[in-house]
Amino acid sequence: MSNGDVSQGRRRFLIGATSVVGGVGVVGAAVPFVASWNPSAKAEAAGAPVTVNVSKIEPGQQITVEWRGKPVWIIRRTPEMLEGIESLNDQVKDPQSEAPQQPAYVEGVYRSLKPELAVIVGLCTHLGCVPSYRPEVAPADLGDAWLGGLFCPCHGSRYDLAGRVYEAQPAPLNLEVPPYRYDDDATITIGLDPEAA
Repeated sequence: MSNGDVSQGRRRFLIGATSVVGGVGVVGAAVPFVASWNPSAKAEAAGAPVTVNVSKIEPGQQITVEWRGKPVWIIRRTPEMLEGIESLNDQVKDPQSEAPQQPAYVEGVYRSLKPELAVIVGLCTHLGCVPSYRPEVAPADLGDAWLGGLFCPCHGSRYDLAGRVYEAQPAPLNLEVPPYRYDDDATITIGLDPEAA
């Protein structure tokens, strides 16, 4: 074996080793760079849209997601719940939601794009407490007239399952409905308006 063969072998080894180290370095630099394209926690808190799969929510169930640092409730309402909402029009302060607590494209007593799914910001309009989801009908602590809804434990404000506040409550307005859209039948995005809006 001549000295030239050893140099060639060494050269190939050094080129291969340098290539491997360089490749690892490029990947190491690319991963944080690509990750930096995702919105930061601060950007998400400031209003980045939140996409939610709603296909697994059972009838009568409520889930909570966070948007702009606020709890947003998604409630799959049953036909009985929808009937209850209709029957409460004469007991709530703003039955047609005329106060601007929802986007213009969210209309009617259900205050939603589709009747079966409510999307509501979970903060009481009185002092910002978080009401509790109380879907049961006529519980002992809320009385025989209770058809299910949202109850604020701080000062006793009551809302129906569309987020409409009852008459004679401390809360002055219905719960807020955030901007949202359906991406498909199973997915909604909170924080973006429908394309037609």
